[in-house]
This record gives sequence, structure tokens and C-alpha cells, in this order.
Amino acid sequence: MQAQDIMTKNVISAGVDTTVEQITALMMKNHISAVPILDGDGTVIGLISEGDLMRRVEGSGDAHKSWWLSLFSGHENMARDFIAMRTRRATDLMTHDIEVVSPNTPVADIARLLEKKRIKRVPVVENGKIVGIVSRANLMQALASTQRVTLEPSTSNREKREIVMAALGQVPGLNPAHLNVVVEGDRVDVWGLADSDAEEKAAWVALDNIEGLGEISVSLWADTEHSVLRLVSDPKRFPF
Repeated sequence: MQAQDIMTKNVISAGVDTTVEQITALMMKNHISAVPILDGDGTVIGLISEGDLMRRVEGSGDAHKSWWLSLFSGHENMARDFIAMRTRRATDLMTHDIEVVSPNTPVADIARLLEKKRIKRVPVVENGKIVGIVSRANLMQALASTQRVTLEPSTSNREKREIVMAALGQVPGLNPAHLNVVVEGDRVDVWGLADSDAEEKAAWVALDNIEGLGEISVSLWADTEHSVLRLVSDPKRFPF
């Protein structure tokens, strides 16, 4: 399976002169978390993510909160932030040195790239032009379509746990060493650390593809945000 088999083809993009305000509106309207930036010839030269937008426009040296939060705070410098939002362009905020893959890049290579670089998506480029984008969600869909496992009624708790750990080990970005898995009969409990809500959803996809696993509980802490992402559900129901 290659990038061209799982990529999102209708990519929402923007030009270098697009304002921060316009990019924010573009993301909200299309329910996306990143926008590739193209030059006048349609060549990919950068990418702006939600993370880029949530860093203060004024620069990392400013001790105030993110610019978009200050718009609602009544802060005395709100006007300055408003001007920054209206005048800053994509070229001011975008990540220039981005990773790209070709349409025939194997899915396994893309998963390793996302994990190694700690990124959530990668543009697919052919002859310098963007033809698609592969995100963690695309990888999860690929995993869901190819990793179906059926457990026999006689499968022991130890064997179930090994199967669960192997499935979680295939989730891009998720480190099994940071997880605890307990299997008791028809119940499986998983808890530990993850970098994002997407990784928790990915864990659910991996476990949902194990037929006969029973009741599943997944509790993952997003270590970088010091928040808890918790979901307990029937195994027949996806959490998203």
C-alpha cells in the first residue's frame, strides 16, 4: 500500500500572501488542522498548522498569551493583536522546512516518518506539485482495513495481551513502552501516555479490529498538555 492509495486528494491550500485571519477561517470552514502553502507556480513551499497559529504572532519573546486568546480577553493590547492578525501573512508563520513524500512512498515508510519527525501529516508531491496529503487519520483508516484479527474463545488472557500489545505497537506515534495493558477475561484496560487525542483514537481503531476482545477501556494522558483523555465504550462502537 502506498501514499496514493490512502491520501486525501482534495487538498485545501493557501498562497504566501494569505493573511492569518484568512487561514484561520479556512481551517475552521473546512474542519482541517493544517494548510499547505504554495507559491505562484503551485509548488509547495511550506505549511501552517494549528500549532503555528496558536503561537503568538508577535514572536516567542512576548510573555503574553496566544494572540487568538487575547482577542477575547479584553487585554489593553488587544488592538495590537487584532492588527497583527489582519496583517501577518502565511509567509511570516509557515514552517518552511517541511517533509514531503511521493505518491508511491510505502505507507509503512510514512508511518515511520511521522513518528521520527513527530509530525501529524505530510504533503504528497509529484513533479513539485501537491497531489494529496497523508495524515495520521489516513494511516488509521489503512490500519483498520488491513489488520482485522479474530480471537478464538480459548485464547488465554496472556495471549490476548500479547495480541493487544502487538496491535498498539503498530499505531504511528504511540509508544507501547508508555502503556499499561491488563486483560481479564472479556475486559481489556489500557492506560498510559500519548501525544494527542488522535493517538487515543488510533488506539481505539487498532483494538476495534480485534474481534472477540470484549469490553475495552482506554485512558491516555496527553503528557505535553498535562490533560487527561479518557473514553470507556462498548467495543462495537467507535469513539468518534
